[in-house]
Formats: sequence, structure tokens, C-alpha cells
Amino acid sequence: MTTTTTGTTTGGTAVRAVGTAHSRVEGRDKVTGAARYAAEIPFTELAYGWLVLSTVTRGRISSVEDAPVLAMPGVLAVLHHGNAPRVDIDYVGMLGMRPDPTVAVFQHDRVPHAGWPVALVVAETSEQAREAAEALVVHYEEEPHDVAFSAGHADAYSMPGPAGPGVTGKGDLEAQLAASSFVLDAEYSTPEEHHNPMEPHAATAHWDGGRLEVVDSNQGTIWVAAELASLFSLDPASVHVRSEHVGGGFGSKGVRAHQVAAVMAATVLSRPVRVAMTRRQMFSLAGYRSPTTQRVRLGVDAAGRLLALEHSCLSLTSTVHEFIESGAGPARVMYDAPAHHTANRVVRLDVPSPTFMRAPGEAPGSFALESALDELAEKSGIDPIELRVRNEPEVGPVSGLPFSSRNLTACFREGARRFGWADRDPRPGLRREGRWLLGTGTAAASFFAGAAPSTAAATAEADGTFTVRINAADIGTGARTALTLVAADALQVPTDRVRVRIGDSDFGPAMIAGGSMGTRSWAWAVTAAAEELRERMALSDGIPPEGITVRSDTTAAVGALAQKERHSFGAQFAEVAVDVATGEVRVRRMLGIFAAGKIVNPLTARGQFTGGMIWGISMALHEEAVRDRNTGALYGADLAGYHVASNADVPLVEADWVDDPDPDDPVGIKGIGEIGIVGAAAAIANAVWHATGVRHRQLPIRPDRVIRADAHA
Repeated sequence: MTTTTTGTTTGGTAVRAVGTAHSRVEGRDKVTGAARYAAEIPFTELAYGWLVLSTVTRGRISSVEDAPVLAMPGVLAVLHHGNAPRVDIDYVGMLGMRPDPTVAVFQHDRVPHAGWPVALVVAETSEQAREAAEALVVHYEEEPHDVAFSAGHADAYSMPGPAGPGVTGKGDLEAQLAASSFVLDAEYSTPEEHHNPMEPHAATAHWDGGRLEVVDSNQGTIWVAAELASLFSLDPASVHVRSEHVGGGFGSKGVRAHQVAAVMAATVLSRPVRVAMTRRQMFSLAGYRSPTTQRVRLGVDAAGRLLALEHSCLSLTSTVHEFIESGAGPARVMYDAPAHHTANRVVRLDVPSPTFMRAPGEAPGSFALESALDELAEKSGIDPIELRVRNEPEVGPVSGLPFSSRNLTACFREGARRFGWADRDPRPGLRREGRWLLGTGTAAASFFAGAAPSTAAATAEADGTFTVRINAADIGTGARTALTLVAADALQVPTDRVRVRIGDSDFGPAMIAGGSMGTRSWAWAVTAAAEELRERMALSDGIPPEGITVRSDTTAAVGALAQKERHSFGAQFAEVAVDVATGEVRVRRMLGIFAAGKIVNPLTARGQFTGGMIWGISMALHEEAVRDRNTGALYGADLAGYHVASNADVPLVEADWVDDPDPDDPVGIKGIGEIGIVGAAAAIANAVWHATGVRHRQLPIRPDRVIRADAHA
């Protein structure tokens, strides 16, 4: 593997590192196996914990028969609600939310959902722990449960979330719908979906001289350290969390039951304890995307201008923790109308707690909204792209704030040119290739572009190299490499003189890898530290043996940002082939054009965009977790029963971008981690309509649904 070395050459012309393709700086370690993940790091006297999950959906634990298990070979302890250390759950966490009580394991005898952690068996080997855990007998007093999610659930209520208030509204909706030349009123649904990163969740905890040391796979070590300190009533300085390499997260790798259980066991046994989730356990313990039911009502005048827009979304949450999937959020950004109403509602059921999942709210919300725009284009006889262009808002439809930049139209124009949109006959069901019906579709994408306060340290070493320390998390996105390029430019040195260290809570506060805000937040702090270090070096007579270190904190700078609507935007295009005899849908090609700020590393950025688009294929055609109403558990909670797009499902997928630097960011970054999935499922669904003339408002578009829909067309 080769690495492109760029940067400013001494005494020569400046060559910028940011914006040039660069192989991952840790790539060689990963492909040779030198990079170690959380469950691979050795410890002396390491013990292994295995979680035992409830087999009932709702009720109480009446007894835990741990004596026979404690007598089994190698078993060291069985922790449960009767003997586990106590934790404090009454606090507000780092993200401004109360923690999901699921992390407060073994604190009471209540069982709120299937797969609730009821015990941890610890043994000398992983095999012994698993055998003993499977032998543990737990008795329950079972109670009736409700896991049935539907649009008409009587107990639904509105609540605020990441997209803002639960309900927003302006104008007389019914009057504007009555005045509209064309009206659409449709309901859409998306299923329960699960993260399934390649690396399962794993954590090892041990005490070292009165300090809690945790090696973990997470999306922010400072987040996990702060939560563990609060849960166990510890001085934050006495908790140290490391997470150097992470094999994917997608929003699931925050504070979970396995970390807390590992700390409990390490405390009780006074030795290192590792707890790793199995793939099946992740379906209960790692969070997921809630199913949604959404209603969209749109009305346009004869010229295609929106007069009315209503988007309401219902999702579910658990009975122990509130989390809302803000599917109506995209409508608050994308399109305006004199009457504009949105609502995000939630219903409590006896299910595990959902959580953030790549583009939370935007992914399912964009499927409904962008499918509805396509249906409205058909009704009004206006090209789908032209309809969107005619409804470009001047300011935020709900906030009234100006956009920092909004280059969505440029994305559509460039995408249409490259995709060959002008040659498209808008009439459905006309193109055929053998047994396949062919169709094309498009959809818009957006995702919030934010920044959070972060700290960083930059050190000029005596040997002429530089070390940057920042508590970032590279969950497979290429953040470590991007920050190397940013630091090299700020220091005005080649990239091979810069070493970036990440994933250590001792490095100080920094944004987590989430919300597409990681690289932007970290790059801001790295730039500030590096620039000040250059100034210090210019005033010094040389670099002492201990080096020169400068630390930055962007709290004031981020807080001074003017209030604006800050978003990345994109245009998704898809071509599909549909066999109406078998119901098979094949995506033949996809193109995404994005306006997402300054692209730091085109090589890894393209992978981020296309990775999201491929997940859109999976969302549109494959992913669906189905819950048994009788047992409350999932059918096929593994990668055999839960279908995801595989290599054979992935066609030619292309991603590119238009020039769109953010003028308010030191590097011009916006964020690209999530926008690739937004709108992708809608573009595919719209293409399926164009191929067959049949509209699918329920995901995934399975073969049986294609056959049934075609039969009733």
C-alpha cells in the first residue's frame, strides 16, 4: 500500500494536502493485522463475561438459579439483580440526554422487553462463560406485553428530538389544500432496521492503581468515560477509556450494557474482564432504527408551487427510555409552503430502546417526503427535478434563518447531465429489456452540518516531526487520515511529518463521531492548535528536547457562529430493472452528486458517499426486522435472517460533488458521514414506479410485494 505525501515544501511552492487523495495512514496496519480491535488486545489474568438475556418480553425475575452454574468449570461469578454493584442512573449525560436505563444492568427484577440483560456469567475462558451462561436457569413472572406498532396507536404523543420541536405549523392547511390544483395524500412506512457494524461491541475493564481503565469499541471515548464516571459515582479523572480502532458504529457504539457489566465484574473480581456481544445479542442491546408510519399531504398550484405541506411521522420507543425517530425533520429544511405543518410522534411499547442510526430521521423521512414529491410530479405533469427546483426555499421553512449555503440545484443539474436524465421518457412501464422492465428515479438529500466544541494538542518534536493529539474516533470513516491532511496544511509541512493520535479520553474533550460533525469539529480544533504552534515556533530559538506543545479549545469560536440553516445537500439518481414475474428488483446503477463542503480526502470521502448509497439499496430492497407479536422477540435476529445488500446486489455506484466550501469553517468542511444514505431509498422506489407504473410506499420492496402490487395494478 502506498501513501501519497503532500504538503508545503520548504522554500518551494505550497502544495495543499487538503483536497488531495490520500491512502489511509493506518491502512497497512489494518490489512496486515497489526491494528488491534477491542476484543483482540491481551491482558494478564483476563476473564470473560457472557451476558444472559431475558426469554420473556415483560414481567419480573422471580429467581436466578446460580448455584449450579457457579459449580461449573472455570466459572468465577454470576452477577444479577440480587448481588450486582449499584449504579446511579439519575443524571443528564454528555449529550444532554438522560441515559437509557438499559445500561443500568442488574439493578432490579423488572423485565421491560425481550432480550433484557438479566445476568452476567464470568469465567476463565470465553467458552466456559458461554456454556455456563446457556446453562443458567432464570424463572420469571410473565406479564402481558404490547409490541404491536401501527399508525393508529391510541397512546401516541409528540415530543421534541434532534430535528427540533415535536410539532411545527404555520398557515391554514385545509384552506391551502382546497386551493391547490393538484393534491397528494399518501401514507408511507419503513421497518425496524439494525446497525450491524462488522466489529461487534466489546469492552475490557480493569482497575489499575485506583483508576478504572476501559478498552472499548466506541464512537467517543470521552462520552463513554463521562457516562461510566456518572454511573459508578467516580471522579471523571479516575476513568480512562481507549478506543484506537473501531470496526464500524453507525450510531450504535455509545454507552451500552456490556461496558457497564464489564466494569461491575472487574470491580467484584479485581481482575480484567472482557464482555463482547454476540451478533444475536446486538439485535437486543445495541439499539436500532425504529419503524415509522408517515403521512404526507402536499398541494401545488398550476405552476407547481407548493401551497400546502404536511408531514407527520410516528415511531416507537421503549417503556424505559424515550427516543424519537424524527422523520418529519427533512420537510422542515427542504421545501416551504404558505401552509407548512410537521409533527414527530412516538408511542411507548414493550420493545428494546431504539437509538441513533445513520441519518436518524432523515433516512426514513426522506423516503416518504421524496417519494411524495415524485408522486406529486406525476400528478401535476412536471418533471421531478423541475418540481423540486421550483420549490427551492429562500430561507429555512420553519426557522426562517438564512442558509449558510444551499447548492441543491447545482447537484440536480450536474447529476441530471451525467445520468442522462434529459433522455428519460416520464411515462412509466415503457422500457423493457427481455423479461426486465427498466426505470429511473431521483430524490433530494440533506443533512445537518454542525460543529461542536473540541480540544486538541499539537506538539513540535525535537526530531522535526509533529504529533497531534485529539480525542477523535475513526469508526472506519478515514477521520485519522483526514486530520493528518488538515494538520499538515495548518503546520505547512508534508504529511509524512505529522502523526495524529486519537481515541483516548486522556486527550481531553472533543466531539464524538456522530451527527456528521466529527471531522468538522476536530479539524477546527486541530487547525487552531497547529496555527498557534507555528506562531510559537517562529518566536522560539529552537525546539527543546521535550518539544513545544500548544493546546486549543474551540468552545468560544463555535459558540460565536451566527445562527443559520447549515446543511449538506445532494441529488440521488437510480436505474432499476424489475422482473414482474418473480418480483425481483435489481439496481443497475446509482449516481449521487453532493454539496457537502470542502472535501478533505477525495479517496475516503467517495467511499463514505457510496457506502451510504449502498446502504440505501439495502434499505430499499432488503432490510426488515420483524417482531413476533406473541413472543415480543425478533424473527431471525442474525445475519442469516436479517437481509442486507451483498456484493451481488451492488451495481455501478458513483459519487461526486460540486464546489461547496462552508465560509464559516476554518477548513470549509460541512460533513459527509450520513448524507449518502438520505434520499437513496426514495430514488430507488421512484425508479421502481417508473419501471412498472406501480407505486411502493412500504419498505423494503420485496419480491412478494412487487408481485402482489403488480397483480392489483
